Amino acid sequence: MKSFAPLPSALIEPIVRSALLEDLGRSGDLTSDAVIPHDCTATLMLKSRQTGIVAGLDLVAFALLLVEPTIEMQIWRPDGSDVAGGEIIAKLCGPARGLLTAERTALNFLCRLSGIATATAAMVEAVRGHKAKIVCTRKTTPGLRALEKYAVRVGGGANHRFGLDDAVLIKDNHIAIAGDVRTAIGRARAAAGHMVKIEVEVDTLDQLDIALALGVDAVLLDNMSIEDLARAVAMVKGRVITEASGRVTPITAPAIAATGVDLISVGWLTHSAPILDIGMDMPAHGHGCSHLN
Repeated sequence: MKSFAPLPSALIEPIVRSALLEDLGRSGDLTSDAVIPHDCTATLMLKSRQTGIVAGLDLVAFALLLVEPTIEMQIWRPDGSDVAGGEIIAKLCGPARGLLTAERTALNFLCRLSGIATATAAMVEAVRGHKAKIVCTRKTTPGLRALEKYAVRVGGGANHRFGLDDAVLIKDNHIAIAGDVRTAIGRARAAAGHMVKIEVEVDTLDQLDIALALGVDAVLLDNMSIEDLARAVAMVKGRVITEASGRVTPITAPAIAATGVDLISVGWLTHSAPILDIGMDMPAHGHGCSHLN
């Protein structure tokens, strides 16, 4: 199983609370309150319907806790686990109304984050044998960046910037408005503090030559051909971090990694990775609800 640190509870609790409030609206769960007796208890299973990587169980736990604190959750396949289709991830027991009220919010988080972790793991596998790390970008769902970047880590990837205040990243529009690469880097160097790293996006080897001469910390080699990527890595000679980006897939990633770049950034991991299909189902031997004594 992969090694990663869980997210702090103080970070994820308000996100889950906001999602629940969005779903509960002004009147709560009209359907469950009408159909399910208040004293009914049930057992439900979180079951994967596809092969993938689990991520997001802490959010499931928070959704259940905020709706009904007495629900018990037994995790069988924790975050980072490989699961096959039909495999049980966790067992949930408690008041049936609470289980059903929290179901959609819990599954939205779990399916989304597990999908990102699964897609990331496929990209990591595609570059296995090379030094390149797979990293995500800031192309995240508004409000969910910390969660989605966590899912990338669960899948074996690494994180790029979390926000605009992490580092200086001079991109093509910065260069165009500043006038040229040299001017943009010079202004960044004059303004950045001693703890702030500077990365610059370059589209050509001529721009790379200028960036290297001015002493940046990293270069983003954007949408370059495999041939130019290899030439760029040779020019850098290990002096700065090299990052490749642009239309990266599990099919194209191996050739990109083979050029010797340090990082491969992949925006679609967080903006359009498909979910992992996970359901919250009655066990095979289940039979409706039990009643509290």
